[in-house]
Amino acid sequence: MQKEELLHLHMLLVQVKKYYETVTGEEIQADQYNALHISPVHIHKNKVTHKKAILTLGNEIVQHIRANHNPYIQYQTDFQSQSERIATEH
Repeated sequence: MQKEELLHLHMLLVQVKKYYETVTGEEIQADQYNALHISPVHIHKNKVTHKKAILTLGNEIVQHIRANHNPYIQYQTDFQSQSERIATEH
């Protein structure tokens, strides 16, 4: 992945976090991400640093959602083929 793509993905992930916080009113604690002292506008940082920031922030967002929301996932069998399963979230 090119550095420009990583920067774009990093910016999108930060926007996802902000949007989630705005919509739900919940604050996502991103202590590990904040400890990296990097943001998408730090274009002088290398690709590895941005990749680590993306993975860290993504992990903290997922951990927050898992800890605060227990989605009910139900698997339904397709009537035509018993081997295919579809996951639906309620």
